[in-house]
Amino acid sequence: MTITLIIIIITVLVSVAAFTNDKIMNDFIFDPPAVTYDKQWYRFLTCGLVHANFLHLFFNMYSFYMFGDIVEQHFILIFHEKGKLFYLLLYVTSLIACLVPTYLKHKTDNHYRSLGASGAVSAVIFAYIILNPLNDLGLIIVPGFRLRAFIFGFIYLVISSILDKRGGGNINHSAHIFGALYGIAFLIATSYLFSEYHVLDEFIQKVRAYANSF
Repeated sequence: MTITLIIIIITVLVSVAAFTNDKIMNDFIFDPPAVTYDKQWYRFLTCGLVHANFLHLFFNMYSFYMFGDIVEQHFILIFHEKGKLFYLLLYVTSLIACLVPTYLKHKTDNHYRSLGASGAVSAVIFAYIILNPLNDLGLIIVPGFRLRAFIFGFIYLVISSILDKRGGGNINHSAHIFGALYGIAFLIATSYLFSEYHVLDEFIQKVRAYANSF
């Protein structure tokens, strides 16, 4: 069984349980003041196991499923026997990293809450983009729509930044942005430290070849 599938199963089970159990939801949700005053640091991780509703859960886990298995296989090819460990570390540490800016902004805000695995899913998707910059990512999102993965990634970050600055709504765009950036940084750093396959160099060469084809 893949790490991706194990994470999906655990997340679905906990999320569904939390839909009908307020204690699970309240104990797991990201509550910045609870971290600040009660030192409940575990919430950086547990908030990724609970979701607002079935649609929120489905969208995150479907996106994770679409990209996670592919990225996990790439990690095995790049890092060999350490591949699954590094892939798991990517997901778990991105849950923490994507919420650091959110925590610093809302650490004493008693009215702020955040939940969902979106930040970690963004990290996995952008790891996929760095590994496969020329794949037609648009085909996955809208059938028949062609858009290179690296172009989609750039557009996604720009739009998310605009929406984050605008504020309002119930979506934590900051977590999406920093999760994505962390996914890129994690993969580049680990490939330089633990593999002969240098991800950034390969990404640049692929994008440069694509640009020169016009």
